[in-house]
Amino acid sequence: MTLHLHSSNNKNDRAPEQVAFHRTELSPILSLYGRMVAAGEWRDYGISCLREVAVFSIFRRTAEMPLYRIEKRPKMRLKQGMYSVVGPNGQVLRRGHELGAVLRVLERKLIRAVDI
Repeated sequence: MTLHLHSSNNKNDRAPEQVAFHRTELSPILSLYGRMVAAGEWRDYGISCLREVAVFSIFRRTAEMPLYRIEKRPKMRLKQGMYSVVGPNGQVLRRGHELGAVLRVLERKLIRAVDI
């Protein structure tokens, strides 16, 4: 097997960049996740870093569909905001420019879970 590498100076030929969560974005997400795990509501998560979106998926059980997805779409930054929380049926529960404000929709679910 021969591997051929093609070197090009054309900027359009470079590999597509991935969108990822920054450490400052993951901190509040993982904090909320830890509290929901302690409340017995969530059990697993997955992170996907794709070309146009980064997704933090939250699962009740590993083999199920995600309960919620926290998405970061930089292309939406100037429109409705780059952060969103998506429910299990694909409905957008909250969208905005600031991650903390968007995560509040899930914070309310934590308060209800602890009160029960």
